[in-house]
Amino acid sequence: MQIAIVGLPYSGKTTFFQTLTETQLDRHTIQRHEANIATVKVQDKRLDEFTEIFQPKKKVNATIEIVDLVGVQKGEKAGSMFNTGFMTKVRNNDALIHVVRSFEDESIPHPEGSINVLRDIKIFEDELLFADLAFIENRQEKLEREMGKQKSKEQALKEKEIMKKWNDSLEKGIPLREREMHEDEILLMKNYQPLTAKPLLVAVNLDEKDISRADEIVESLRQSIKGKKIRIEPFFAKIEKELVSLEEEEKKMFMEEYGIKESALSRLIRSAYRLLGLQSFFTVGEDECRAWTIHEGDNAQIAAGTIHTDFFNKFIRAEVTHYEDFIKYKSFAKCKEHGVFRLEGKEYIVKDGDILHVRHG
Repeated sequence: MQIAIVGLPYSGKTTFFQTLTETQLDRHTIQRHEANIATVKVQDKRLDEFTEIFQPKKKVNATIEIVDLVGVQKGEKAGSMFNTGFMTKVRNNDALIHVVRSFEDESIPHPEGSINVLRDIKIFEDELLFADLAFIENRQEKLEREMGKQKSKEQALKEKEIMKKWNDSLEKGIPLREREMHEDEILLMKNYQPLTAKPLLVAVNLDEKDISRADEIVESLRQSIKGKKIRIEPFFAKIEKELVSLEEEEKKMFMEEYGIKESALSRLIRSAYRLLGLQSFFTVGEDECRAWTIHEGDNAQIAAGTIHTDFFNKFIRAEVTHYEDFIKYKSFAKCKEHGVFRLEGKEYIVKDGDILHVRHG
């Protein structure tokens, strides 16, 4: 699972990347025309509790790969950011985090000359939309040629109808993430990866003086920008960057002083999880406690396959207990006594927080 961080110049996206991934980049690394990539652990208090109970040899968090895509550099024109190479890099990700600037700083000029969050979000959305329209136009031209060949005529005609639907939505300014997709459209989505279909998390980079009214600011933006696969979260670049370098106890004191209830890492990764329709199940024991990532709606056989391919192919049953039941009764034996330890077949839909032990051939 890979998420790209994007944003206009001087929005604070590289600071955001360093905060989210708890890394420190030197000036040389930041100035390179290359993407910065890091793997982030998904913090989960449930996994922490299992680790406390079982005292395993190993604890393994679920992970997400975060990519800081290079934008324009000093001295370049802002328009050069949205070139074909950049859009190709964006296309190769499962979701986008758009860092939008909401702080004033005279020493860091905004490329558009003023601070306007809604305008900046629209600038980026429009560029993604234009790129999708250009792709669809090229694809339609190719389909016209394919329709002349008898072998591929029927398939080309079906795809052409879908491309027309997508084109109509985009011309009305409606991103493809807002469309109800039929099965044949979903397959094309996976093949072509249109940019406006990607789930979008908007991280609003606020000034520290706005901490007390952050919820109010974000809620106002949520009312203006509504969508099925779009979320808006606050972020305080200067403050949260300082948190990265502090020890755990110092972090708690620092956060209390500034009134920050939760770190950006925990809050934003959880929000990204929801945005992507992801959830976690667990395998626990004295050797290892681990969180595994699956999609909402995945069944027990699919979940078993994330552990090992053989578990999918040779699946028999899954022993299932939910996190809340286990924490309540403190052991699998007690869970059995109270009827909350179950044997489920391959079609069982795994719930967020389930503990699974897979029986296989």
